[in-house]
Amino acid sequence: MRGATHPHAKWAACAAAAALAASGCGSDSGSGTGSSADSGAVLSASWGDPQNPLEPANTNEVQGGKVLDMIFRNLKRYDPQTGAAEDMLAQKIATSDSQNFTITIKSGWKFSNGEAVTAKSFVDAWNYGASLKNNQKNAYFFGYIEGYDKVHPGSGTQSANTLSGLKVVNDRTFTVKLNQKFSTFPDTLGYSAFAPLPQTFFDDHAAWVSRPVGNGPYTIDSYTKGSQMSLRAWDGYPGPDKAQNGGVDLKVYTDNNTAYTDLMAGNLDLADDIPAAQLKNVKSDLGGRYINTPAGIIQTLAFPFYDSDWNKSGTVKVRQGLSMAINRDQITDTIFQKTRTPATDWTSPVLGKDGGFKDGLCGSACDYNPGQAKKLVQEGGGLPGGQVTISYNADTGSHKEWVDAVCNSINNALGNDKACVGNPVGTFADFRSQITQKKMNGPFRAGWQMDYPLIQNFLQPLYYTNASSNDGKWSNKDFDHLVDQANAESDTAKAVGFFQQAEGVVRDNMAAIPLWYQNGSAGYSDRLSNVKLNPFSVPVYNEIKVG
Repeated sequence: MRGATHPHAKWAACAAAAALAASGCGSDSGSGTGSSADSGAVLSASWGDPQNPLEPANTNEVQGGKVLDMIFRNLKRYDPQTGAAEDMLAQKIATSDSQNFTITIKSGWKFSNGEAVTAKSFVDAWNYGASLKNNQKNAYFFGYIEGYDKVHPGSGTQSANTLSGLKVVNDRTFTVKLNQKFSTFPDTLGYSAFAPLPQTFFDDHAAWVSRPVGNGPYTIDSYTKGSQMSLRAWDGYPGPDKAQNGGVDLKVYTDNNTAYTDLMAGNLDLADDIPAAQLKNVKSDLGGRYINTPAGIIQTLAFPFYDSDWNKSGTVKVRQGLSMAINRDQITDTIFQKTRTPATDWTSPVLGKDGGFKDGLCGSACDYNPGQAKKLVQEGGGLPGGQVTISYNADTGSHKEWVDAVCNSINNALGNDKACVGNPVGTFADFRSQITQKKMNGPFRAGWQMDYPLIQNFLQPLYYTNASSNDGKWSNKDFDHLVDQANAESDTAKAVGFFQQAEGVVRDNMAAIPLWYQNGSAGYSDRLSNVKLNPFSVPVYNEIKVG
């Protein structure tokens, strides 16, 4: 992540739409045998076990997010081609002051167990997600709603169980009062944390968690952890984006090379993480069945600022030096075959210039300069403990290859072949657990997949004090203040300006080292057609045809 978010999605989505329209989203309608597609046929796709049970407010990573996007539909949905926020369950979201909103939902929507989706379905779900006692990772997304400080206090005792800013008016209408003006609040409501929940979630929570029930085009048929989740098309789905296939079997892989081998052998239909080792061959292997398209993803190295060794005044120079010791051009060319682009800021080119992307914001700190790198590390007091350990999950993403390459680059620049070493963690779930338990003692992989296309989403969830995906626990009052100003600003250009100033604070402190922007990549079998990746690099499963 997938992680998080809030304001100004509207103007950012428009910028993303323009950027993606120029490049396309990697759709393909000419491969496969689409003319004889079987709407009841099931496809198989690569996957990884999610970190947590699939509660919408407790999922802030990609693998769990894939499933939530299949089994839930929210007030808004992000267009799979452009990323623009469009009404889904929302019939109308009205406001006269950008702080008080009246939300009316469409009639006829229901959950797959037959329950009607009502205003209460949203209000109860949001109250549950915000409440401190429920310990939901995405609770922070409800922080703009009045009363959040009572249901989720930063310190002290929780004094309320429900958000005072949420009121059910009738079955199809509820009101939302925010604690500050937030002009584009409606466009954040496509994020999975804001999904509605059926009453069964609250009546028998354990049963729901074992087999989640949603209101999307698919239902969960079965799940065996470490093996497979089977989803099937829901015939009674009332939405306009019904599944064009019979279902998806998500197969768990702990090595994306194995997934690629299975794809080539005909044992897998869709692999959405092409291993780095295969990038030289993938075009000849798959031809038109290979997708390589821009996506709102950036790879960074985060730091454990809760570790005093990384939170000393001099370590900003160490972090800047490490950044300058990384030869991004060489790594993206040789390992990733130009499916990555060296990062020059902390957001994504998908946003476009008007949406806040500022090429070159990082400046010389992101330029490879081994001499200056060594000097800065020395001026900063040297590497904490004499060595940098980069932690990463070893099961997906070809991370070992690039982490080894980054360490080699750092070692060469610093003239010490033991200055940097990689630390593989077996699975993504274990890796995330170590991060959330604050067990990192050095930099760690922190890839970010946008939740919706806006500059705010690349900054606030990751760097705002105590934000939901601020895994390194970095905190800076100047950054927080600038983000608050941006969120309250209804003028698009001014809001972008404040966010870019906030990004400048991230740069000046090297709160994380930006590495490269990532394309979405996927390959699929000749059984499939109409395969595409959305701007979040996730397959648009419901549009895939099999046959």
